[in-house]
This record gives sequence, structure tokens and C-alpha cells, in this order.
Amino acid sequence: MTATTFDVINPSTEEVIETVTLAGLAEVDDAIARAAGAFESWRAVAPADRSLLLRRFAAAVDTDLENLARLEVINAGHTIGNARWEAGNVRDVLTYYSAAPERHFGKQIPVAGGVNITFHEPLGVVGVIVPWNFPMPIAAWGFAPALAAGNTVVLKPAELTPLTAIRLAELSREAGIPEGVFQVVPGKGSVVGERFVTHPAVRKVVFTGSTGVGKKIMAGCAEQVKRVTLELGGKSANIVFDDADLELAAAAAPGGAFDNAGQDCCSRSRILVQRNVYDRFMELLEPAVKALTVGDPSDEATSMGPLISAQQRRTVAGFVPDNAPIAFQGQAPAGAGFWFPPTVLTPDLDSPSFTEEIFGPVVAVVPFTDEADAIRIANNTEYGLSGSIWTSGVDRALRVARGVEAGNLSVNSHSSVRYSTPFGGFKQSGLGRELGPDALDSFTETKNVFISTPSLA
Repeated sequence: MTATTFDVINPSTEEVIETVTLAGLAEVDDAIARAAGAFESWRAVAPADRSLLLRRFAAAVDTDLENLARLEVINAGHTIGNARWEAGNVRDVLTYYSAAPERHFGKQIPVAGGVNITFHEPLGVVGVIVPWNFPMPIAAWGFAPALAAGNTVVLKPAELTPLTAIRLAELSREAGIPEGVFQVVPGKGSVVGERFVTHPAVRKVVFTGSTGVGKKIMAGCAEQVKRVTLELGGKSANIVFDDADLELAAAAAPGGAFDNAGQDCCSRSRILVQRNVYDRFMELLEPAVKALTVGDPSDEATSMGPLISAQQRRTVAGFVPDNAPIAFQGQAPAGAGFWFPPTVLTPDLDSPSFTEEIFGPVVAVVPFTDEADAIRIANNTEYGLSGSIWTSGVDRALRVARGVEAGNLSVNSHSSVRYSTPFGGFKQSGLGRELGPDALDSFTETKNVFISTPSLA
């Protein structure tokens, strides 16, 4: 990185893919000014016409899906299967929210002396700050409902992974989204992201990233009482009870922990297993972990790709020192690339590998005694984003789900995030909710209007 450019690296080969120009303060202000200028005309677009434009945007993404996926493979190191799903998720999220402009209803509230109605008014310019771990879906989770609600969007991709966001902006223009309505501005967080926080024309900031940075953004937005949505860190628990289908739970555990090389806020990086089936679960887990194919992410047979950077590999390695309690590991390529083998630890409950977010392919497995013990261990963290519960009892599943302090839970699966349902965290995992049918509410203000209707008598 220089003051004005950034070399985008392929994490599988460590080769430079492209050199991207970074925006300075003047360029950020220009983008925000264009977005502010486009706002009044965009909010006035008829709901049906705004819906049509979003459907055209979705169709453009669908047409370009393979290209977007291949870009993500070389830019973020995602497996080709994951990258295709991620590009498809952008398409599907746009399609889902394309129905929203015509269905974002206000209310008629019964009152005395007249009629009371409410309207959902768009905020204005929305700044969306996207992380490097899922560049495409997380971008769409912010910009699609924001655009549907009538806002304009300036999006900052992560410095490490800007290529697919830049392409999405091009596709939006091709689809007919008006100039200034959706812009992508690559740059440093200390420049672009900070300006979203301080610029008075930006009425909301949507941030996905670390809890530490999220706290700073929240504090900065407080100066202007600026709206903010935060999706932050996680240390999610995968709770396996003795009445669960152990074979299924063990077979699914690597996917829950090592998807995207563990670089996932929802990663089930802590596995809690009931003590009387702990040994059997570990026997089943070992071959499932060792069967993972780690390597070239463009290969259809690859299960896991590299970490995003050399710095991230150093961070992850710091949680697995020479004396770490390694139960077993998978394999990873040698040579160029930011590789790290899928690793299973059996640490103490106060070990950093069990308490801190690693953001890599390292999972910690510990035993518990009963439901109360499982809930206590699961909740003994500052985070509360996601998690899984494996049991054959619906009553137990509901009890434990109500007891675990997390925003998104799944039972007998690791699938807890859908664009049609709310997503967000408890505690220091975030603030607010994204996705689902109510997402547009967080991108609008509710305006209340009373119309007096005096008696004609």
C-alpha cells in the first residue's frame, strides 16, 4: 500500500492481481456530494419503477455470476463453490428487496377527531463499510435494502478485497441504476470509513467488522446522533447433546467451523460436547477433519482455501503455539499462499483459543455435563452472534435456544443466516438487525401525520 494505491494480492499464490487507486478525502467528499445530489430524484422514483431497476440489477448480477465468482476466488481465496453461492446471494438479496418498495406499508392508527397515518421516509445517504471475509454478500445485505427504501449508497470495500464490489457498481450502472445512487469508493478505513462517520450528509453508517472498530464508529456517530448498524465479532458455540445424531453432528462440525477457512463471524469455533459422548464424538470428528481438501480454491474438489493474508496467518498461528493441546489437524499445502491446516484443540475454558475470536481454521472442543452447564459455557463470552444446538428433543432444543445469548441459532444444522430472516448479534456482537422483511425499517424514519376531520354537524 502507498498513500494512493493498493496492490491486491491473490492469497493462494501471493501474486499481485491488480493495483487499485485509493480514494483521498476529496474523492470521498465528491462521492458523498453526488449521492446527496441523487437522493431527491431517487426517493421520488415510483415504487414500481424502483422495484424494476433492482430486478434489472439482480439480472445483471446473474448474467455475470461466473465472472464475479472467479474474481472472488483470486481476490479472497474463496473456493469456487462458495464464491458462486456468494454471487448468487447478491442476486437473490436484490431480488428479495426488489419487492419491498411496493410493500413497505405505513399504518392507519385509530385516533379521536381525525385520521392518523404513518409514512416510511428514506434517510438520505447511507455509508456501507464492508469487510474482507465475505465481500459480496455483506455488501448486498447493506446496499439492497437501503436502495429499496429510497436511500443512496456509498460503499467502501475492504482494502484487501475491492474487486467484486467495483464490478457490482459497474453492473448497477449497466442495469440502469441512476448515476450517484450506488457508488463504490475503495480506500483506507481511516479515510473513507472515517469520513462516513464525520460527514453530516451521511445519515447512517452500516459496518461489519471487528468489535473494536465498531465501538469507535458507534462513538463517532454519536456526535451527530447518526444511525448505525453494527455486525461485529463472534465466538459461537456448537452444542452437541448425548441424544443427538453424533454421526451427523460430527460430519457437519468441520463445515460449521472451517467454512471460508474459519474467517466467519458466525463460525462455530467452540464445540461443546456432553461429557458421556465426548470421546465418541472426537473419534467421529477426526476423520471428518482430515478428509477436508485444502488447496487451490479454483478446483471444484477443494473444501477450504487459504487465509486472506500473511498477517492473518500470523494471527491464527499465535493461537496454536508449539505447546498447544492439538487433538488432530488436517493438511495444508506448502509453498506460496497463506495456508493453515484445519486444527482441533482441546483447551481449558480460560485458554485464549477458547475465549477469543481467532478468525481462522482452529476449533476448540470441550466437554460439559448438563443443559445448565452447556448454557453457562456458551454464554461465558462477550460475544453473542450465532450458534448451533444438536439434540433429538424439541423441548431441549427450545429450552437451550432460549437460554443461549445469541442472535442467530440453528438446531441440528449450521444454517442460521438467510436473507429472508433477521440477522444480528447480542452483546458485543453488534447492534441492530439486517436482512429479513423488516430491514427497510432500519433505513427509514417513521413519520406520523394526523389529519383533523371535524364533525360536519
